[in-house]
Amino acid sequence: MKYQPPYTINAKILNLVAQISETIGQLTVLSQIQESLRLRRVNRIRTIQGSLAIEGNTLSEAQITAILDGKQVIAPPKEIQEVRNAIKAYEAFQQWQPASEQDLLQAHQILMAGLIDEIGRYRRGGVGVMSGNEVIHMAPPAGQVPRLMDDLLQWLAQSKEHPLIQSSIFHYEFEFIHPFADGNGRMGRLWQTLILSRWNPIFANIPVESLIYQHQQAYYAALQASTDQTDIAPFIEFMLQMIFDAIRTSGTLIVDSVQASDHADVQVTVQASDQVKRLIGLMQQQEYSLTELMQLMGLVHRPTFQKNYLNPALDAGLIERTQPDKPKSPQQRYRLKPSNK
Repeated sequence: MKYQPPYTINAKILNLVAQISETIGQLTVLSQIQESLRLRRVNRIRTIQGSLAIEGNTLSEAQITAILDGKQVIAPPKEIQEVRNAIKAYEAFQQWQPASEQDLLQAHQILMAGLIDEIGRYRRGGVGVMSGNEVIHMAPPAGQVPRLMDDLLQWLAQSKEHPLIQSSIFHYEFEFIHPFADGNGRMGRLWQTLILSRWNPIFANIPVESLIYQHQQAYYAALQASTDQTDIAPFIEFMLQMIFDAIRTSGTLIVDSVQASDHADVQVTVQASDQVKRLIGLMQQQEYSLTELMQLMGLVHRPTFQKNYLNPALDAGLIERTQPDKPKSPQQRYRLKPSNK
């Protein structure tokens, strides 16, 4: 193997790989139920919404659902085109091979059709990654891109690393090279999902992109930290944590749907307490509004925060409402129960 990405495998990475492998096994036994309950469609919509939102697309899950159903949506034409392209790409991606350059270029052609001129081919000019008015990463010169991508795809084809680690390394290296004129972020996330789905098909329906969107600043910080350290470990750790959280969220959705559909005979245990522990660990002996709790966690998506953090903590009796008789009151606040701090 002539190219070896710079990375180290630490104890945290190995622990996350083990946790993900165990939890994904629990979800796999529910894959047939998931199919029958149409959760694949729901998660696909969340995947598309999350990945495009990172790039500035403002369409909601409801609007994406409408586009998927062929209904008219009033929104900027560019954003509608982005959604239509993403729908086509995620519908087609199971036929692609992760280490195939031809498939990679075809995916870019589908994902960016009608959005830029240079579709389905590597960029011909320089490109940098901006943060506000500051260039935080200048990608390698365009003339080096074909060689760098060939090295990366060959590494992917020959690597013996666990697919969870392998896919995260590819994702980082792809973003570092920035091989296309535009669409590199959504392509990198799409290709990591493709690599993971080759390990376990259930990953095609787990919306990791949605969680990345909720932790967007941390996503870019992990990319930058890996570049600064010349070690991909920070990005691997971040991605594995996002994958783990996404799996547990999907597990909760499956179990809820199973129970709602009178499949009570199916018994599944999905570890979901770590998110609650993170919330409890950050709270002090004071009262918080819903917005303040979300800021405390660094989250921006209210429905996900309520479902994965707030409601489980309330149900477990770890926190309480200041106005329990008026759960939807605008003045509602939340606090730790006395015995929890």
